[in-house]
Amino acid sequence: MAATLIKNARVVNEGQIKETDLRIVGQRIERIESEIGAQQSDHIIEANRCYLLPGMIDDQVHFREPGLTHKGTIASESRAAVAGGITSYMEMPNVNPATTTIEALEQKYAIAAERSYANYAFYLGATEDNLEQIKRLDPKKHCGVKVFMGASTGDLLVEAPNALEAIFRESPVLIVTHCESGPIIRKNRETLLKSKPVLTIEDHPIIRDGNACYASSSYAVDLAKKYQSQLHVLHITTEKELGLFELLPIEKKHITAEVCIHHLWFSDQDYARLGNFIKCNPSIKRASDRDALIQALHTNQIDIIATDHAPHTLTEKLVDYERAPAGLPLVQHALLSLLEQVKHGRLTLTQVVEKTAHNPALRYAIADRGFVREGYYADLVLMDSQLSTSVTHGNSLYQCGWTPFDGQVFSSRIKDTWVNGQQVFGGDGIVSGKPLAMPLIFN
Repeated sequence: MAATLIKNARVVNEGQIKETDLRIVGQRIERIESEIGAQQSDHIIEANRCYLLPGMIDDQVHFREPGLTHKGTIASESRAAVAGGITSYMEMPNVNPATTTIEALEQKYAIAAERSYANYAFYLGATEDNLEQIKRLDPKKHCGVKVFMGASTGDLLVEAPNALEAIFRESPVLIVTHCESGPIIRKNRETLLKSKPVLTIEDHPIIRDGNACYASSSYAVDLAKKYQSQLHVLHITTEKELGLFELLPIEKKHITAEVCIHHLWFSDQDYARLGNFIKCNPSIKRASDRDALIQALHTNQIDIIATDHAPHTLTEKLVDYERAPAGLPLVQHALLSLLEQVKHGRLTLTQVVEKTAHNPALRYAIADRGFVREGYYADLVLMDSQLSTSVTHGNSLYQCGWTPFDGQVFSSRIKDTWVNGQQVFGGDGIVSGKPLAMPLIFN
């Protein structure tokens, strides 16, 4: 089998940074040891003391296939993901048609098997009448069921209390939730329109405010406590919500929380500069909320960092506020933005690895991934902290052709990415050849 020997890497894993060699044979890590001797057939990578991390596992992306492929595809967005050091992802159901049946779920797995550059799993979308489909989910194959609790449209909106109770009582897999209260959002909007004729992007965090988030997330937590459900609350955005979550290691919880890249980076002060480019749901809020979210990563109230990558075309974004869709592309630059947080002392490198790789693997019980361990799949990222990365719309790999980080210079660079032992990204770009990504398996 093909073998790769990575020499003199600074491996970041399980709370430590250790200079060592690492040998990949086939899909897996065979040895981690100082001074591994090269065999004649080895492909040798000289790391020169660059950091070697387990690949990021992104538990929330929207890759837009099927039905919305003018925005992105599984192929295009997974290419951008591996260029950013993301080696596995879990994709959301709000495509067209929405992924609300096992049959639709299997169709997405079939697409990914042919086209994905990163390992993959897909959520089933909950509706108010598809409980029987939810009960058919396979805990070893399917990552979870996505519940839009009052912040979606069409079939994916679940507001009826009896439907929510049934899902929390019966789901055989992890329940992940988008928590915003529809009635509060509607009331806030109506109140604003009484004082001004036209709403603007600066109104977004006022309409989708902290009260809307807390009312819904606290409801989800209450349901999970009532039924002892496995609950993961996505994209927490407010300081107020943090009190819902315990200060415990992830292994000791059945209710966990996630924060997203853009809520750690931007604040409401950025709306004037970036406008609809940072329109997203839940909204980006105050700098004080952002600071509280970063602190909650230290206290373990927030367990996982993800992207909520959600591309839209420039044409779709460059319209008035109310017509512009919510969401922004992030997978290519997510890890780089976190390394910038490390540079400025807001996080440590071991914390970044814990929240982006270790904890997703633990929360979802992903088999043999998320750690740099002998016998585990070689999902790895080599990162150089001495080289910078200048980001532009033109050098982003997203099919939508733009990035909210346009003009940003990050102080680190992703040099190489391996998925299942295959190098899929190198310094000169995406490595040619058919991707050998695999579906995620859950214990």
